Amino acid sequence: MLRRIRADLHVHTCLSPCGDLRMSPRKIAEQVSKRKIGILGICDHNSAENVRAVVKTAGDRDVTVLPGLEICTREEIHVLALFEHISQAFALQSTVYDHLAGKNDPDVFGLQVVADDNDEVLALEERLLIGAVDLPVDEVVREIHRLGGAAIAAHIDRESFSVISQLGFIPPGLGFDALELSSHITQDGARERFARYADCTFVRNSDAHFPDDIGTNTCEYLLEKPTFDEMVKAFRRAGGRMVCEGA
Repeated sequence: MLRRIRADLHVHTCLSPCGDLRMSPRKIAEQVSKRKIGILGICDHNSAENVRAVVKTAGDRDVTVLPGLEICTREEIHVLALFEHISQAFALQSTVYDHLAGKNDPDVFGLQVVADDNDEVLALEERLLIGAVDLPVDEVVREIHRLGGAAIAAHIDRESFSVISQLGFIPPGLGFDALELSSHITQDGARERFARYADCTFVRNSDAHFPDDIGTNTCEYLLEKPTFDEMVKAFRRAGGRMVCEGA
């Protein structure tokens, strides 16, 4: 039997340099429970180092955590990569790290905190996670799919760091599984502005960088259960699964 499950697939942790330091694994798990979110995607900038801690922390809560990353491509397009297994996210992270240059300046970009499930600091990541990887968007999407993941074009309505802001359009055949809308555009506004992409699946996520942002811009998914495979079926509108409008 299909049921509605609320999902927020784009949440940052204290690892993202632009993320609030209160975005610790335990704080995120608490907020997710409070907001009644059934599927959570952890997508830090160009890294998956805090995914394991969030998965472990959320283990005793009624939420499925999907490992992910938010990758900034060579064109400075943000792409969400979501997976079923942590090992897949780390495989992508390895490729991203191989193509990511620069060292973080905490005074300019902020701290990049790797934490454990008790919110203890394990390390400060020194790579420039806010930077762009030396990989084009089509290659990033192909690699996500090769590893068995789903690729979502992040915040396509934004005037920066989106596929449309950077390229002017979404190239045919690029292969995104879904297109993300930010909280700055209404459903009616999106239908009008992106009418040419009406056949694509649109999703809403919070892109949360602060605890209070979690769950503020979400969708409900009509699924049999809160799993990665069911979510992908919803993107494809397969077997009655679907993404409902913003919740």
